[in-house]
Amino acid sequence: MVLFTPRLVRITLTNVSVSDEGGYFCQLYTDSTHHQVATLSVLVPPETPTVEVKQEAVEGGEVELTCVSPRSKPAATLRWVRNGREIPGVVSQQDNGKTFSVSSTIRIPVERKDNGAALSCEAIHPALSGQKRIRHYRLDVYFAPTVRIVPPTGILREGDSLSLTCSVTGNPLPRNIQWSKINDTLPERAEISGPTFQISRLSQSHNGTYLCQAQNDYGRAADHYTLLVYDNVSVTTTVPPTPTTHPITSHSTTPTLLTPSFAPDPKDPGAVVETHSAVPYAVIGGVLALLVFTVICVLIVTIWCSVRQKGSYLTHEASGLDEHGEVQEAFLNGNDASQGKKEYLL
Repeated sequence: MVLFTPRLVRITLTNVSVSDEGGYFCQLYTDSTHHQVATLSVLVPPETPTVEVKQEAVEGGEVELTCVSPRSKPAATLRWVRNGREIPGVVSQQDNGKTFSVSSTIRIPVERKDNGAALSCEAIHPALSGQKRIRHYRLDVYFAPTVRIVPPTGILREGDSLSLTCSVTGNPLPRNIQWSKINDTLPERAEISGPTFQISRLSQSHNGTYLCQAQNDYGRAADHYTLLVYDNVSVTTTVPPTPTTHPITSHSTTPTLLTPSFAPDPKDPGAVVETHSAVPYAVIGGVLALLVFTVICVLIVTIWCSVRQKGSYLTHEASGLDEHGEVQEAFLNGNDASQGKKEYLL
């Protein structure tokens, strides 16, 4: 669009492209010729960059990612970012005439934990006025499956139901999950629904090791569960003695044995629980305590009598020794004694 007046010439360009850039001359024809040159430079902002993957990422290997900005003027600046930190890349630039294509390539090691990790490629350019064109990318790491059987809780008895869940991970996720029993075939009552394995009305014939297997293009994994079904044997439970109205006579020293009764367990209908209406443990304990106390008393009395008899014997023996000493002294001092007797006689 051109605007022309005696004093002004204006040219307006719309929807400019790089083909419009160059020098524009304004020339004035008078007695002398005057002209002015205006140079037009067109900036080409980059589009949102693209991410190219050279080969698929496999656990334990490396992945090569290339961020490409195909057209910009001047050349855009590309930047890889992961978790807020820049990853340095190898930058290459190609001149396409009036525009440039730029690429930035990175190589990073990957593990299964990196699957789904977020990266971004940012394009920075003067024409964007401080803004950025960003391409987000998530790592797709392929790895072999892992298998874990979630076991039931508690003890399984005959008549119970078994439910196992096979928890499987992997990339790609295995579609087929296989259940089997080691060295045997699966029971007729077994029901399989994807990762779930169920058996109703268990019996001891179901005992064994069960296997869950999964496979994808990168490997195979398995986990096993050993089933042990207990039979419904009687389980003895001790019930505290309950008060009774029957009197207990003193001459009855032998405890009375009560006949146990059997009743079904409400939590396990197949099990039989043995219970007792009353057990005279207190009477038995009292009789035993009385017997022990009597034996201790008899021992104490016996020891005391023995010690007392021995002391009396020692007292008599000491008295006899005193009399023997007086006789011996009189025998040794015979003359003096006779004289003494004579003096008493006079």
